Amino acid sequence: MTTKQRVRKAVMPVAGLGTRFLPVTKAMPKEMLPIVDVPTVQLNVEECVKSGIEEIIFVTARGKQSIEDHFDRAPELEALLTRKGRHADVEAIRKLTTMAKFVSVRQGEARGLGHAVLCAREAVGDEPFAVLLGDDLMVGDPPGLAQLLAVYESQGLGVVGLQEVPLGQEHMYGVVGGDRIPELRGAYRLNKLVEKPAPGTAPSRLAIIGRYVLPPEIFPILEKTAPGRGDEIQLTDGMSTLCAQQGLCGLEIAGRRFDAGDRAGYVMAVLYHALIRADIGAEVRAGAEKLLAELRPRS
Repeated sequence: MTTKQRVRKAVMPVAGLGTRFLPVTKAMPKEMLPIVDVPTVQLNVEECVKSGIEEIIFVTARGKQSIEDHFDRAPELEALLTRKGRHADVEAIRKLTTMAKFVSVRQGEARGLGHAVLCAREAVGDEPFAVLLGDDLMVGDPPGLAQLLAVYESQGLGVVGLQEVPLGQEHMYGVVGGDRIPELRGAYRLNKLVEKPAPGTAPSRLAIIGRYVLPPEIFPILEKTAPGRGDEIQLTDGMSTLCAQQGLCGLEIAGRRFDAGDRAGYVMAVLYHALIRADIGAEVRAGAEKLLAELRPRS
């Protein structure tokens, strides 16, 4: 069991090319795609802050500068908005720069998620940390990451976020096997992790989703992890070794999850966030109902 330290840092790998969203991602990072008027990456940063995270470490690549710029000061824009009396907007964009400490490190070549996490080793240091993937958007109270942190505090072990997937779709995910922890609802002590198992071989229907809390011991493990599926260093393979060496937990995260890396999932995320907005929700709902009625097949 690891020594429990408070988790202060979160790693966000944002170096991917976002090819599933071409052509828009040809010149725009997929993490900056808007959920109404808020970039997807900002929603994940806000989840971190609500969960008590103080420092965000972006693992970036060439062409991702707009992510860094989004969380940096914009004096000219602030001055323009101030002159126009748009003080609420000034406050909102200034808040972006102060909600957490932001650090960027480069992933020089695309060698997999495990390699991306390894790139953050120096910035993380010798302490536990969270990992959030931008393709997964979570809505919950408490936030998804906060739920994982509670299990980490209880068990003193790394924790991965889980979600049950439909039968027959296990081969699309990293899948786990394990035993329930009776005193923690939805929590498991894991004994097996398999990256995209062959059909019919999955140990369960519990799939790993894009939320993790990991101890620093994962770094030397990833350093020695050989390339796996896709000739990439798989984080799941590293966590499998970690599980065997010191143990690992999993938690079925309560709340809504949107797969924003899928085009239909992204649209659903936008629609949901629009519907719950006090300023535009009623208008969007009425418009959506009208469109559905117009598009409904006539008998």
